[in-house]
Amino acid sequence: MSPAFRTVEVSAPGIEADGLSFVTVKSRALGRRADVTLYVPPAARGVADLPVVTLLHGVYGSHWAWALKGGAHRTAARLIDQGALPPVALVMPSDGLWGDGSGYVAHAGHDPERWIVDEVPALARELVDGCGARSPLLLAGLSMGGFGALRLAGKYPHRYAAAAALSAVTEAAQFDALIEEDRRDWSRAPADLDVLAALAGAAGTLPPLRIDCGLDDPYLEANRALHRALQRAGIAHHYAESEGGHDWAYWSATLEGTLRFFGDVLHATGDDR
Repeated sequence: MSPAFRTVEVSAPGIEADGLSFVTVKSRALGRRADVTLYVPPAARGVADLPVVTLLHGVYGSHWAWALKGGAHRTAARLIDQGALPPVALVMPSDGLWGDGSGYVAHAGHDPERWIVDEVPALARELVDGCGARSPLLLAGLSMGGFGALRLAGKYPHRYAAAAALSAVTEAAQFDALIEEDRRDWSRAPADLDVLAALAGAAGTLPPLRIDCGLDDPYLEANRALHRALQRAGIAHHYAESEGGHDWAYWSATLEGTLRFFGDVLHATGDDR
């Protein structure tokens, strides 16, 4: 039995796809099973305190989306080979699979936030050689996952070495047009409703932040407004816009910028083992 989870199911190494592993665990935070896709590049073998990059998916998706729709592991492998990104473990969890999307926010009776913040890093430490208590944690997400990544960086600034959002939902109210279910059981704390509130209310120095959005994205103006508000608040961040919409063509392409940003952070802090 696993020390951290009542049950853990892992795909068989001999039939893993493209270096990916697939894991199902019983999450105490969620009160149900949850799935994770893992990618550990060959260059990570023997690396101590291996950095962990967690990628959060958007509404309607699940753990496999970043790899099997976005090719995230292939982008990471290429950048590692180029030296732009040190060896890292990619951890791509499901969001808790509540309705059309959990928002990565605590709900009455189950807690997707604690699943991401506490249990997913614990799972990486348990399953990935080289991941330990000193492994830097980096967090990124698209759309709903961008909302989660920025908000969690604000709520837990000392846990993350860097955070990034691609095409982020910036306020919980924006989910009402996306999900079938209502949000009456979601946490109503200001930091759980609004990215700006989470970042502005951070108890400690925020990690390096990156935000990007496509020029044809329906959330472009919301991302621009967040960018301006962060500037006014004196909150340091890197902001970028480029061609593209709210789709996998954009996220697959711009993930490279996010991972290069993470590589720069790890190189600058000496966490490029």
